[in-house]
Amino acid sequence: MPRVKFQTLTEQMFYTLLCLKEECYGMDILDKVPAMTKGRVNVGSGTLYTLLEQFLEAGMISETKVEGRKRSYILSEKGREMLEKEYGRICAQAEDYRQIFGEGRR
Repeated sequence: MPRVKFQTLTEQMFYTLLCLKEECYGMDILDKVPAMTKGRVNVGSGTLYTLLEQFLEAGMISETKVEGRKRSYILSEKGREMLEKEYGRICAQAEDYRQIFGEGRR
């Protein structure tokens, strides 16, 4: 059975949306994600621009400015709801881990 689009988010999707809490350009996201994750997560430009188009089509983000090829985006209410859902899913996974292995174990 094929995966339902955006049922869960990849790390690249999650951090791209997280960056768009405030309006920014695609190039800003390419810089913000590695800074935010201390280099643990990177988003390639091809991946980023594909994600931005998909998020636009799904109504998860809005385009705010177009200056030639430069475009800026911001998170929509639908995108924020998706981020909150994903955050809840991640927290539930962490809680399951703690129940099995105990608090503070890594």
